[in-house]
Amino acid sequence: MIQRFIELGEGYSDIYELMELAKANKERLQHMMAFHTIVKNRAVSSLALVMKPTEQGKFQAIYVCREGIPNPNITPNQRYSLFEETAKELDRVIIQMDVKPSTLYPEKALYYQHLIAILRLNHYILPLQ
Repeated sequence: MIQRFIELGEGYSDIYELMELAKANKERLQHMMAFHTIVKNRAVSSLALVMKPTEQGKFQAIYVCREGIPNPNITPNQRYSLFEETAKELDRVIIQMDVKPSTLYPEKALYYQHLIAILRLNHYILPLQ
């Protein structure tokens, strides 16, 4: 099984693409997630969609808008509200987690490996097989 984060951007206009992906793939949508952290003394969040693995190739995509949205638990904002509306429309609950910031890692790939490990440990995605 290949599980990979696909970064769309930081959550400005690309958040609309994230929501459209959720709506267009509602049968494949497994989870909607918000990862909260602190970057440069700012409370920010990453929004993500965890898709079900593909039948052929066993590929599991995790689409993400990384660390560009204010943490809604501290600063309510319209972008997160739109994500919440999409979750309600699709009858989903947004899973929220506090994580380390990507700036602690020398490469984004290492940061995403860390998040994949957290998702596996919490049984949100399948373990390595």
